[in-house]
Amino acid sequence: MPDQTVPVLFLHGFATSTQRTWRDPGWFDLISEGGRRAIGIDLLGHGNADRPADPEAYADLATPVVDQLPFDIDSGRQIDIVGYSLGARTALDIAIRHPRLVRRLVLGGVGRNLVASSADNDNDGATNRDAVSYRFDALMTSDDNDPEILRTLADAQQQRRDRYLSSEQLASVTAPCLLVIGDEDFAGPPEPLADLLPDARITLLNGVDHFNLPKQFGFIDAALEFLDAVPKW
Repeated sequence: MPDQTVPVLFLHGFATSTQRTWRDPGWFDLISEGGRRAIGIDLLGHGNADRPADPEAYADLATPVVDQLPFDIDSGRQIDIVGYSLGARTALDIAIRHPRLVRRLVLGGVGRNLVASSADNDNDGATNRDAVSYRFDALMTSDDNDPEILRTLADAQQQRRDRYLSSEQLASVTAPCLLVIGDEDFAGPPEPLADLLPDARITLLNGVDHFNLPKQFGFIDAALEFLDAVPKW
């Protein structure tokens, strides 16, 4: 039986927020109907989070998230994490640093992009990269985002020494993982990441790209089932 006392932490993607990625599409309502508590924490530089000017602050997005959890991480309590894109990478960082904290991981919109070399990722071609950059630029100027802060964050993440996760790091992730990704997502395919995780399964959604993933029923249904949080209607 699932432990209904384990909260579900939601981490959004780059240039968006908890509200836009998770609350608006109904994730929080469904998790509540499934008997679980949903927690949303905006990543540094986004939404309601702090927006420091120091570029070094954005090299580590995981620590500010862990510091805002509603319990002491040394208490022995656990969380499930649903992360999308940058939030999925942050979820993996948390699971690597605090393996006993994380019970289950749902990782959306990530795959080869977290483990392949930059040269491998260049194989997607300039046209696709330009289209992706255009979409991210549009997100950065939407709502109450600060484009300069987000560019600072993006540069800091690009310059991380551990920008790509090693096989040793991923082997330390003890939590079962569900990878959900569209077959048109630039971050894929998912197998290079899944193959390095000790316990991972994949849900591939046909005709879905990176940016429309959080609103897909296929993503929602797979995540709720994996987390034992399907509403009992």
